[in-house]
Amino acid sequence: MDIALLILLSVLSFLLGACPFSVWIGKLALKTDIRLYGDGNPGAYNVFRAGGRFWGVVCMLADILKGMPFILIARLTLDFPQAALYTIALFAVLGHAFSPFLRFRGGKALAVAGGTMLALPLPDMVISYAILMFIGFLLIDNDAWTVMFAAVGSLVYLVVNQSDSLEIVYVSCLLLIFFVKHLKDLKTLPHLSGRFVTWLRSRKRAA
Repeated sequence: MDIALLILLSVLSFLLGACPFSVWIGKLALKTDIRLYGDGNPGAYNVFRAGGRFWGVVCMLADILKGMPFILIARLTLDFPQAALYTIALFAVLGHAFSPFLRFRGGKALAVAGGTMLALPLPDMVISYAILMFIGFLLIDNDAWTVMFAAVGSLVYLVVNQSDSLEIVYVSCLLLIFFVKHLKDLKTLPHLSGRFVTWLRSRKRAA
């Protein structure tokens, strides 16, 4: 493996991950700064809040896809070893979370992290995280704690199933990044969400 090429792909992955498509699209398409909405996060969720379902979906897909290209190039074209792929993936997530285009105040990196998992690929991780996010959404009223619940739960799943050590290390790094990006909101203790009660009632009516 060419170390210089790995460094180049990692840097390019970081720069692509750092591109704040939600902020740019918000200014161009919605004529507003999406960081003025919701929690101030420069991510796709606040594009939805700023008034555009269509553009919100576009931004979410952009954030997912920007975590993939350089991993796929390294995996499918250059046949890089797994450790190198995880390195490139991590730089994409770091780029989004600490974007130099936003004075290192980037997004919370959930979508781009999902994109890296699809490109690596880590199907078991994607499925377990999606299931745990849904459970957390129903049970917990604080989105930051929902994210941490899903991340910790997925890590436990990998450890219990004795998954590849590199995968465990990568998910641990993601967990640390999520913790740093959600630290402010994690200071508020979570409570049982009313969404769970609503879901139970809807199930009873359907039955």
